[in-house]
Amino acid sequence: MKKLSIVLLALAAIGFASCSKTQTPFDPAKQAAADDASIKAYITAQKLDSVKKDTSGVYYKIITPGTGAYPTVKSSVVVDYQGSLLNGNIFAPEDGTNGPLTGFITGWQIGVPFINTGGTILLLIPSRYGYGNVSPAASIPANSVLVFTVKLVSFAN
Repeated sequence: MKKLSIVLLALAAIGFASCSKTQTPFDPAKQAAADDASIKAYITAQKLDSVKKDTSGVYYKIITPGTGAYPTVKSSVVVDYQGSLLNGNIFAPEDGTNGPLTGFITGWQIGVPFINTGGTILLLIPSRYGYGNVSPAASIPANSVLVFTVKLVSFAN
């Protein structure tokens, strides 16, 4: 009886294993390279000038610098923004959004401190600083490079 149970258990395990999907493991380095190439192609296609690349890999263009002090990652911010994908699909037109900068995606934490109150910045955010290999909504596929235009309305430290 024990032998029959072991054989049945082994057959069940083999059956379940053969039904599993094979997925290619996520390779962060490969995704980072693909994101960077996509961002460079976007910059060329859109004929953007004066775009800079932060050491993190986030690309940005200061549209309007603003005035006064700069926010920090610890600042609470009020922003107007628009978020889209590289293909132009808009997923987030928002006015008057507020909260601690630490509550926003990492790409914002990197880029928003480059502008002052009243400033506007274009952020080209690699997927690892956006939502990574997770899809937060149907309008934002996993591994998406994000394009944000952010206006810093105000901030408090």
